[in-house]
Amino acid sequence: MRLRAQGINNLDLLTAVEQTPRTLFVPPQFTGEAYSRRVLPLECGSFMEGIDLAVRILHFLNLKAGQRILEVGTGSGFTAAVMGRLTERVLTVDRYKTLANTAQQSIEKAGIRNVIVRQADGSNGMPGEGTFDRILVTAAFPALPRSFAEQLVSGGMLIAPVMVSDTECRMLKLVKTGSRFDREDLFDVPYLPIVPQMAQAL
Repeated sequence: MRLRAQGINNLDLLTAVEQTPRTLFVPPQFTGEAYSRRVLPLECGSFMEGIDLAVRILHFLNLKAGQRILEVGTGSGFTAAVMGRLTERVLTVDRYKTLANTAQQSIEKAGIRNVIVRQADGSNGMPGEGTFDRILVTAAFPALPRSFAEQLVSGGMLIAPVMVSDTECRMLKLVKTGSRFDREDLFDVPYLPIVPQMAQAL
């Protein structure tokens, strides 16, 4: 009801969220806060966004059946799991092996089979994996990430956070039209700067 009050009225999305128990994805000590707005810490210095922000971002992606999705920054795996319920295939990557393994286990417990989890450096997307209808990035770029353009289908969408100042990070929506992006600034987000290369530890 809280999300609907914010204008998120996509029934397919809300149903997918309801069918994906977030308690499977939060660290055990935070089970009671699984559906709170609070940012919750994960291993490797990462975090998962509050439920409101997570669903708000998924709402802007406008996910449909048959789409192929790339997510850079798996984190807990919750958003990948929800996207898996709505689309054909999700490839989600994280630089930390610990996070990728934990997310894989949680996604399997949720009974979702069309999400592929990999430890990989996603700072330039996943060249060689074909094109995607949607790309979601959950780590902030210092500037608009144009390297992802060729990995999107025409009409495809990239949602990514960009540092607009030293302390301010904003979610941008970029829709590919031909060889250019149409940009829309969405809202401020608390994401950490993107780090290239896979983590050597953890």
